[in-house]
Amino acid sequence: MKDSWIKKGFVDEPVDSNVNLVDGIRRLVKEKNAVILAHYYQEAEIQDIADFVGDSLDLSRKAAETEAEIIVFAGVHFMAETAKILSPQKKVFIPDQMAGCSLADSCPPAEFEVFRKEHPDHMVVTYVNTSAAIKALSDVCCTSTNALQIIQHIPANQKIIFAPDRNLGNYLNSLTGRDMLLWDGACHVHEEFSLEKILLLKNEYPEAKIIAHPECQGPIRVVADFIGSTSALLNFSSSDPTMTYIVATESGILHQMKKANPDKLFIPAPPKDSTCACNDCKFMKLHNLRKIYNTLKYEWPDVTVPEEIRVLAEVPIRRMLEWS
Repeated sequence: MKDSWIKKGFVDEPVDSNVNLVDGIRRLVKEKNAVILAHYYQEAEIQDIADFVGDSLDLSRKAAETEAEIIVFAGVHFMAETAKILSPQKKVFIPDQMAGCSLADSCPPAEFEVFRKEHPDHMVVTYVNTSAAIKALSDVCCTSTNALQIIQHIPANQKIIFAPDRNLGNYLNSLTGRDMLLWDGACHVHEEFSLEKILLLKNEYPEAKIIAHPECQGPIRVVADFIGSTSALLNFSSSDPTMTYIVATESGILHQMKKANPDKLFIPAPPKDSTCACNDCKFMKLHNLRKIYNTLKYEWPDVTVPEEIRVLAEVPIRRMLEWS
């Protein structure tokens, strides 16, 4: 049986039709002293069953602070790796092992190591949306929330390599006046927003504010009324008096926005693909309640990080936390 699980990347085991998945998950969480983490980009039903919902690093930090022995991370693989880096004594599982990340995959460790050696006088700043192997090659990490603070902490005369997201790197260069050397990577979700369609929506809803993630391309950021991390977009939409928003990030965040602000209208920014009205991460959406139930039941697929990599990768994360 497990051979088929490995091939599929998740526990492909049917669940008895008499089992209520929500109740079953809650029972297993209690029995196994587990905690469920759900990124903002997950389906609404997964967010609602989770113990914690949030951005990737914040989730890993919260899980590390709990007494839970098991972490089930409904996110993408690098997020589960980060949880393992910060909680090496805990078991970490991901409901679908195929939940990768186009941004993390755009920065292969072997190629990045060569790139780094070609620029020995540069400090390496990497976005947390990277593999453990990339973190292990870094001097300091950053999130989209604290990236500006991290860059400003580094002396102005220090040359910097910023990886892997070129859009976030360009945004930081524009804010700081720096000329960081950028790795040419990007997120497939944030690359796909259509400026033309966003402007058409703005014409239809002239009172709306456009809010965008800094991973978006430059033209999207130019027309945005507010730019920020996923959690910053959520906070802004709650504190700002505007009643209508066009949201240029993965559409999963709209669930939390609507829960926090039921009287406001949130419109997902459309991608270039004319057949879609919103922009979803195909990797984030691989998870479902059945897979989470089976992951808890069978304790697989597990996420491991070789100890020599884990120790090296923890250093830039801890340095980031000190600096921010």
